[in-house]
Amino acid sequence: MVHDSTDNPDDSARKSRQPAANDAPPGGPAAPDVDPATTGGDDEDDALLPDILEESGAVGEEPLATGHEAIERAVRLAPTSPGVYRMLNANADVLYVGKAKNVKKRLSNYARQSAPQPARILRMIAATVTVEIVSTNTETEALLLEANLIKQLRPRFNVQLRDDKSFPYILITGDHWAPQILKHRGAQTRPGRYFGPFASAGAVNRTITALQRAFLIRSCTDSFFESRTRPCLLYQIRRCAGPCTREIDFGGYSTLVREASDFLSGKSHAVKQELAGEMEKASGELEFERAALYRDRLAALSAIQSQQGINPRTVEEADVFAVHQEGGFFCVEVFFFRTGQNWGNRAYFPRAEKTFTPEEVLGSFLAQFYDDKPPPKVILLSHEIEESELLANALAIKAGHKVEVTAPKRGEKKELVTHALTNAREALGRKLADTATQSRLLDAMAATLSLPHAPKRIEVYDNSHIQGTNAVGAMIVAGPDGFVKNQYRKFNIKSEGITPGDDFAMMREVLERRFKRLINPPEEGAKVKDDDFPQWPDLVIIDGGRGQLNAVREIFAALGLTQVSLMSVAKGPDRDAGRETLFMPEREAIKLEPRDPVLYFIQRLRDEAHRFVIGSHRKLRKKDIREAGLQEIPGIGPSRKRALLHHFGTLKEIERASIADLGKVPGVSAESARRIFEYFHPQPG
Repeated sequence: MVHDSTDNPDDSARKSRQPAANDAPPGGPAAPDVDPATTGGDDEDDALLPDILEESGAVGEEPLATGHEAIERAVRLAPTSPGVYRMLNANADVLYVGKAKNVKKRLSNYARQSAPQPARILRMIAATVTVEIVSTNTETEALLLEANLIKQLRPRFNVQLRDDKSFPYILITGDHWAPQILKHRGAQTRPGRYFGPFASAGAVNRTITALQRAFLIRSCTDSFFESRTRPCLLYQIRRCAGPCTREIDFGGYSTLVREASDFLSGKSHAVKQELAGEMEKASGELEFERAALYRDRLAALSAIQSQQGINPRTVEEADVFAVHQEGGFFCVEVFFFRTGQNWGNRAYFPRAEKTFTPEEVLGSFLAQFYDDKPPPKVILLSHEIEESELLANALAIKAGHKVEVTAPKRGEKKELVTHALTNAREALGRKLADTATQSRLLDAMAATLSLPHAPKRIEVYDNSHIQGTNAVGAMIVAGPDGFVKNQYRKFNIKSEGITPGDDFAMMREVLERRFKRLINPPEEGAKVKDDDFPQWPDLVIIDGGRGQLNAVREIFAALGLTQVSLMSVAKGPDRDAGRETLFMPEREAIKLEPRDPVLYFIQRLRDEAHRFVIGSHRKLRKKDIREAGLQEIPGIGPSRKRALLHHFGTLKEIERASIADLGKVPGVSAESARRIFEYFHPQPG
C-alpha cells in the first residue's frame, strides 16, 4: 500500500499492556531505571509455538448446572440486538469473548442443557459464573469490538493471535529539498510517501540497500546531511548521489526520487525501460562510464525483484492468508503483495485448542490481525470462512475503501493461495522439528544436572560495567521454543551504597528486583494472565565460579527461594570454550566433554546473556555520552569539540572513526586521538 502521510492511515504500532515499572518489556516505555530491550526480530524464528491447551476429562454435572444457571440469568436480561458478551469465571478472568447479531438468542444456545455441545464448550460453560454484555449498533461494530477485546484480554477459550508486531514501511521523506529514504514503524505523521507494509525489517533493509544502489538516494539524517563539507563513503561506493555537497543539482536529484517512487508504486517496468534507454544512449555516445552506471542501477532493480520471488501479473494489492493444522498446532502464513510486488511473508502460530477447525481459526485470526493495521483492497484465503461478508464490511469501514475477502478457486489468485499454503505447511514443520530438538536438549540437560524435570523456563543473568560506571544487569529467558526475547529484561543498577565494580552487590539488586513480584504476588482479584511475566523459572544460571554461586545462594536464602534450581558457569583456562566448569549447590563440580550438546547449549545461553548485557551497557554509555558531550573526555575542551564536529559532522561519526582518522583533525594530537578512541571503545568489566 502506498500513501502520503496526509492520508492519516491507522497507526500500526503495537498496542500492548503496560507492565510494572521495573520490568519494562522490549519495545515498551521504559521506566526510569530500566532500559527497554532493543532485540527481537520480525522473522519466523522469533514466533513461538503456543503451549498445547490440555483438555480435561468429562465435565461434572454440578459445575455444568452452575454454569447453565449463570448463563440463564444473563439470558433473561440480554438484548435481542447485536452485541458482545464475555464469560467470566469465579476469579473474574475472562474465559471467552463472543459476538452475535442477536445476543439473547446466542446465549440461549449455551443455556440449553439438552443441546449437544463440544467438550471445549462444555468446559467453558462449567467454568462460567457470570456473563457481561455490551450492546452495539450493528453486527459489524460487534465484530470489531470482539476482535479488540480478544487481543486485549486473551481469553482462554478463544483463538489468540500471538507474536503480533507492527510492520515496517519504507518512507521517502517530503520535508526536505533532498528527500531521505529510511525504514519506518508506527504512526505515519512525518510528511512523505510511505510504501508497505513489508513482512520484516530484513525485507525492508534489503530493499533500501538495493534502492540506494539503483537510485542513489541518501539515507543519512538531516543533521548529518547539513553538516557535510565533503561527500561521505556512500557517495564513494556509488550508493548516494551526494546532494549534501551539491555533487548533483536539485533537478537531477528530484528525478532520482521520482524514479524510486515510481518503482515502489508499481511502475517498475517503465522505470527499467527508461534506465535501459539511458544506458543505450550513453553507450551510443561512447560515454561508457555513464553507461556502466545505468547498467549497475538496472542490476540493482533486478536484484530487488529476484529477491521478491513470486510477483503476480494480475494482482495489484492483496494480502494472502493460508492456514495449516498439524500435531495440535496451527500455522497461518501471510504474504503481502503491493503494487504488483511481493513484499514478503511471515508465519504466525496462533493459540487455539485443537478442536477448532482451520476455518474457525482463520476467521478469528483475520479480525484480530487487522485490528490495528490498514487492510488492502483484496484479502485472499485458503479456506472459506463463515462470516467473510461481515468481515469485508467491517474492514471497509476501517479502511475507507471497498475490501474483498474471498477464497479463490482458480487462476493466479488460487496459485498465490496454494503457494502460501505450502509455506504454512513447511513453516509449521520446521517449527515442530525445532521444538522437538529443543525438547531433547532440555531433557538431556535435566538428566545431566539431575534436575527434577526438564526445565520449561531458564533464566540467565549477567552484569556489565566499566570501573563501576553505567552498571547494568540483564536477564535472558529460554525454554522449549528457544530464546524468548520478549521476556528479556534489563536492570540499570542505581542502588546507593554499592561500591563501584561490586559484582555481588549488583547481582543482589537484580535478583531482588526480579523475584520480588513472585514472592509478593498481586492482590486477590487482580487479573494476571497465565503467560504473563513474571513466571517462576525452573533453573537460574549465572556467570562465574563457586564464589559467585555461593553469593547467589545467600541471596536466594535471604529471599526464601527454595524451589528454583541454581547453577553457575565458570570459564575454562584462558577462557577457552569447551572447557567450562559447572557448579551447583552441594555437588561436585561438573566437567562435560567439549562436544557434549548440553555443554554447547549452556554456552549458547551464557553467550546470549553476555551479548544482551553488553548491548545494554553500550546503549547506556552512548546515552551518557550524548548528554555529557565530548568535554567529558580528558583533554577535550570546547575548541577541540568544535574541530571534531566540524570535521566529522556528528557524534556518531566521531565514535566510528579510527585513531588515525581522529589524529587528522586539526588540533587533535596522537595522544588525544587515543583518548577519544578509548572513550568510545572501552573494554567492559
